[in-house]
Amino acid sequence: MAHRLTTSFGRLFAAGFGAVKALRPDRPIHPQGVLMNGTLEITGGASGIPFLDTPSSRTVAARLSRSLGLPSGWPDILGLALRFPTDDGAADLLLASTGWRVPGRFCLTAHRTAGAARLTSLMPYRGSRGPVLLGARTLGPDPGAPGRLRDSATWTLALSWATPLGRWHRFGALHLTPALGDDGAVRDSALRFDPLLNPLPTAGTYGWTRRLREYSYRRARS
Repeated sequence: MAHRLTTSFGRLFAAGFGAVKALRPDRPIHPQGVLMNGTLEITGGASGIPFLDTPSSRTVAARLSRSLGLPSGWPDILGLALRFPTDDGAADLLLASTGWRVPGRFCLTAHRTAGAARLTSLMPYRGSRGPVLLGARTLGPDPGAPGRLRDSATWTLALSWATPLGRWHRFGALHLTPALGDDGAVRDSALRFDPLLNPLPTAGTYGWTRRLREYSYRRARS
């Protein structure tokens, strides 16, 4: 029953995604964004996902974007997509603006600027101790909003993990700056991020989360 239900919802989401894609064939969602580069610093923890629990440092490419594509001065659901190298190739991690506490961490929220948002994975990964949510919140200055990001902006985020109903535990930090074009202006990215094709190392997934997403991601690749 649960399998059929999540499959049905996944196909329903994909149908809606396809309708938007007919109007925006290039990027149906997250049409406005900015490319950022920086460093992913993992200090370690006890999440039950070895990649997050082992200290490391690696380069990261990121795209901060507005999900609905509303005018840049309006609140919008924000997304932060990360890509970083691993021993098995590239890995992608997608975060969206949500609440931070329960039950808000399972609800999308709209914000004018990135610094005002709390970003989470929304759906859990599978760790050795059970389900794990990932989250990020701004430390220091607010970098601004996609489409109005300063070329000199620096963005530092604290990275944390939590059980679905538990408190957040910090495991690292993310340091980002905008990527600039030849003219010195902040630029967008043609990168496409896909956490199903480029999974987080040592993190398992739940069948229901994959079924909710795979049809939409398949449609996005077509």
